[in-house]
Amino acid sequence: MKVMGKTRRLLSLGLCGAALAAASAAPAAHAAPGERHGPTWTLTDTGTDARFRGLAAVSSRTAWLAGSQGTVLRTTDGGRHWRDVSPPGAAEAELEFRDIEAFDARRAVALAIGEGEASRVLRTDDGGATWTESFRNTDARAFYDCLTFLDSRHGLAMSDPVDGRFRILSTADGGRSWHVLPSAGMPQAQAGEAGFAAGGQCLVGSGPKDVWLATGGAAIARVLHSADRGLTWTATTSPIPAGDPARGVFALAFRDRTHGLAVGGDYRADQPSPRASAVTSDGGRTWQPSRTPATAYRSGVAWLPHIRSGALAVGPTGTDLTTDGGRTWRTVDTGSYDTVDCTADGSCWAAGEKGRAARAVLR
Repeated sequence: MKVMGKTRRLLSLGLCGAALAAASAAPAAHAAPGERHGPTWTLTDTGTDARFRGLAAVSSRTAWLAGSQGTVLRTTDGGRHWRDVSPPGAAEAELEFRDIEAFDARRAVALAIGEGEASRVLRTDDGGATWTESFRNTDARAFYDCLTFLDSRHGLAMSDPVDGRFRILSTADGGRSWHVLPSAGMPQAQAGEAGFAAGGQCLVGSGPKDVWLATGGAAIARVLHSADRGLTWTATTSPIPAGDPARGVFALAFRDRTHGLAVGGDYRADQPSPRASAVTSDGGRTWQPSRTPATAYRSGVAWLPHIRSGALAVGPTGTDLTTDGGRTWRTVDTGSYDTVDCTADGSCWAAGEKGRAARAVLR
């Protein structure tokens, strides 16, 4: 996300300097009789202290991590071993990977964020043995935050506003080539409005054409929706508070093209985050605040596999669980995570600061 001057860069790169919560992986809350228990996160040893805000969970065995220091890791054995598959020169270039999308154990597309040429897209087809840079931003006004794929060919990336409108990058060949979409169908951005490159979930899709974009930093936090792969958009007000460069909607998740979750708040550790979650049942045309919201700032959210109304939200102070589609949330873990992703075969993964990566076992 972009804000002015030095503050703009610090916020965008997540270098707020505030102390984060203790990294305990023990559950922080107990379920009442009859309630579904929360997840049990099992930490894995990544062998690095990089901060991982990019996560692509492929299956219970395969996942990709992307983070600071130009680091990309991959596991194919459920996290018992992580292989460093970082692109050559990424550490020397000080690339900040904030999002990664993977199709399987061999094919993945990673997004590095930052002003101007710091924003780049790289693709691998051989499990990270080699990488090809398929896009490098040459517009100093653009700052790319998030990446999403609707299928193995069609994907989008979003930049903070350029000339008053969010900029959308599109691919139709799996991320091998990209082009900027026309801006005529994009609503005018508010003053100070942008996206948060916090956990790779400020741009998400569902089905072959529907995409949603989360914003903050302005007077009102909004969610923008496109039903035609990013050509035209409509904007809807979110009940999650904004009004400050550190506040807004940080992450979205859609179970299908109608049921969605939004989480966020204020990322500063010394600031409260009331009304930090919201739900929609009409594809994002309207959003309602959670009756019992997420308990603190949350930067990642994912629907649980095979549990229709279940979802997890994560942030630096813990993990929250909902079993009623986002209407009520409760804290089930106090470990620090920035992003979360779940797979069709029944596995959830989370990642965050100090090389933290974990799998969840649902009980």
